Amino acid sequence: MNRHLISAADLTKDDALLILDTAEELAAVSERSVKKLPTLRGRTVVNLFFEDSTRTRISFEAAAKRLSADVINFSARGSSVSKGESLKDTALTLEAMGADAVVIRHRASGAPHRLAHWVRGSVLNAGDGTHEHPTQALLDAFTMRRRLGGIEGRRVTIVGDVLHSRVARSNVLLLNTLGAEVTLVAPPTLLPVAVHTWPCQVSYDLDAVLPKSDVVMMLRVQRERMNAAYFPSTREYSRRYGLDADRLARLPEDALVMHPGPMNRGVEIAAEVADSPRSTVVEQVTNGVTIRMAVLYLLLGGAV
Repeated sequence: MNRHLISAADLTKDDALLILDTAEELAAVSERSVKKLPTLRGRTVVNLFFEDSTRTRISFEAAAKRLSADVINFSARGSSVSKGESLKDTALTLEAMGADAVVIRHRASGAPHRLAHWVRGSVLNAGDGTHEHPTQALLDAFTMRRRLGGIEGRRVTIVGDVLHSRVARSNVLLLNTLGAEVTLVAPPTLLPVAVHTWPCQVSYDLDAVLPKSDVVMMLRVQRERMNAAYFPSTREYSRRYGLDADRLARLPEDALVMHPGPMNRGVEIAAEVADSPRSTVVEQVTNGVTIRMAVLYLLLGGAV
């Protein structure tokens, strides 16, 4: 594996399978009464978050602590960043503190790539702008593999606000590497201009794609990133692209419903669908800790 994890495109099929297999072994740790390994004792992991996050930040923190690493949580609010300190100067401060790994979430696409030039430790992308979120794609793949038994040849449909979704891009890249067939479904206004260069199919008709899907992944409508009207109304969007009980019934019997969270219940996904046995939303959160343990373990060269 590379020293950093910045893009899902950085992972070969062997790399991705190594992470998934390592996570499978580490999953047993979560079932113990004492959920700790001495693997990364003496290592320091810094969580550098310039954007709000609940699941990802806590997940990375739990993963590092379960591997016995020292964890420093850095929030842009209340730090020197709010006084105008640049990303480079923040990076140099972390370097001086001896960070072995820096987990970064940033509003600017490409920020983790820049950071990797300024620190000697490993850089893990926890989401950069509308670019990528590779560990989310890994935990999604891990969840699919555990539920379905494999990913190769599976048909995965990703629905919603693809334009603003770093999760969608990382999932398309990783799932393609692992041999899945991916279809994006969205209004034309919520698809990137260069989507035709992505290794996937595109459809505007959710109802036509559902009966052929092994997995349906619903994406949140990211209003905070929107500066224009991308669809007529929330009601119209939900009518055409929302997953409700009627649409759930059109899926094959063993098909999964996924969502990276946080969910807009009643917009892209109905409450009864989110809470149904077909939904893996809670599992995805649990698997997030396991996958991030595996990534930290492999990048930092831990040995039991």
